[in-house]
Amino acid sequence: SEVESNTITFNAAISACERVGEWLQALQLVSSMVTSKVECDVITVSAVISACEKNGKWERALELFSAGAKGRLKLDRIAFSAAISACEKGSQWKQALHVFGMIAQSNLETDVLAFNAAISAFEKDDEWQNALQFVVLMAQNNMESNAITCNSAISACGKGG
Repeated sequence: SEVESNTITFNAAISACERVGEWLQALQLVSSMVTSKVECDVITVSAVISACEKNGKWERALELFSAGAKGRLKLDRIAFSAAISACEKGSQWKQALHVFGMIAQSNLETDVLAFNAAISAFEKDDEWQNALQFVVLMAQNNMESNAITCNSAISACGKGG
């Protein structure tokens, strides 16, 4: 019997590619979705952004994030966090800050993953003041920090002299 190609089956395949580091295959699957007129949803976009992010393809991840936002998809916190993480991996703290700012514009609540990704981006680029500002912002939002938050902030301060 033949499996019907639909959004769910494509998303499962893209998520599998993400888990095993096959970012290019994930992109090819998205291309096949478009060609086959299968609808891309927020899960599709989040999975392919994550696949690119995990393989250091920050520019591609941001392109996909922007395309998802312009395509009027309601992006979720996973997509935002993956895009911020991609910026972090590419040492693009200004881009990370921009994406973080878009979370509020999308009427989503920020979560510890998004904060940690931004703080890590600041840490990578020696932006210790921004890292500390985000730790304070987390506290102001009654959000609990975790080991990743603390380690990134401490590392950022250590690099800042």
